[in-house]
Amino acid sequence: MSAPTHTPPPGASAVLVLADGSVFWGRGVGARGEVVGEVCFNTSITGYQEIMTDPSYAGQMITFTFPHIGNVGTNDEDIENAKPVALGCILRQDITDPSSYRAQKHFNEWLAEHGRIGIAGVDTRHLTKRIRTEGAPNGVICHSPDGTFDIPALIAKANDWPGLEGMDLAKDNSCTTGYDWDEALWSREGGYGKVGNAKHHVVAIDYGV
Repeated sequence: MSAPTHTPPPGASAVLVLADGSVFWGRGVGARGEVVGEVCFNTSITGYQEIMTDPSYAGQMITFTFPHIGNVGTNDEDIENAKPVALGCILRQDITDPSSYRAQKHFNEWLAEHGRIGIAGVDTRHLTKRIRTEGAPNGVICHSPDGTFDIPALIAKANDWPGLEGMDLAKDNSCTTGYDWDEALWSREGGYGKVGNAKHHVVAIDYGV
């Protein structure tokens, strides 16, 4: 971790600030602006779109330890929720250009479209070790292409955030209306099929199906 400094290095367009005053400079990805939440980590080597849409990550910003994020792009099928639930992401490398035939959008475009803010260029393994030993801290990711950052104000926002304990996340991440499920098995040629004449009619109460 670099010594805390309030002066952005050349080329910095984003910063991650932790509640204890730690500062991590990097390059902004996704939407512009700032977001505050709990900083956690994920060590998976694939499935970043599924992870970003996983309701269990509500209120959190995900540190991806695997450096190559974005290599399969994004699509409308590999999701756990209709929209991203994780607040943002922290990456080691710049987002990789997609090389999958299933890709519909670049991961950076997908993040921006959904208003999710990220930062690349952070030593994510170092940050992960810190989280593992000291617990998940409050933090702020700020993406400002002009390189303007108010570090003391960002540190204050990280400290003022109440944290996840006792927060009612279910009310914002649960189903509010009924829906029909007619998805059938996936195929390479046509993606997910649809059930025609279903043999059984099943009703499920969705608490996170």
